[in-house]
Amino acid sequence: MGTKNVIVLPYDPKWKNDFDEIKQELVNAIGDLIVGIEHVGSTSVEGLSAKPIIDIDVVISDYSVFDIIVSNLSTIGYIHKGDLGIKDREVFKYSDKPHLRKHHLYVCPQNSKELLRHITFRDFLRNNPEAVKKYSKVKENAAKLFPDNMDKYIEYKSPCIEELYLLCGLS
Repeated sequence: MGTKNVIVLPYDPKWKNDFDEIKQELVNAIGDLIVGIEHVGSTSVEGLSAKPIIDIDVVISDYSVFDIIVSNLSTIGYIHKGDLGIKDREVFKYSDKPHLRKHHLYVCPQNSKELLRHITFRDFLRNNPEAVKKYSKVKENAAKLFPDNMDKYIEYKSPCIEELYLLCGLS
């Protein structure tokens, strides 16, 4: 496996539109089966530096609709890859969507701990500009120090994330 370039950019207001474009495609395929579609991760927080990849959690009421979700998403090019070790967070990959910003797509039941973690952290950051500044700086430094090592990048920013998790009651 080759090295992964770590690119962290200053917040871009276009990320919100990028999310809306992806969301629209998802709604057209599965809108009547789901509870909601959440823009999570760093691109969802105004002012936060981020890797320019949109993180999306599709929220379902429970697993009773999951098989049809998998089937409908496959018709628009998403392939279910399992939970990849995180309970109640199903991963979907795609290979050919040049018209959309690169994104990570997850499907979570509404009682998922992982979904709660994503929403809690996002909402905390949206309401705490000082935390956003601090986290942005850490991510920018991590990307400068480890431009081609995603594991080291993640390791470097972990203490900051742990500290922020404490502040928003996640640890």
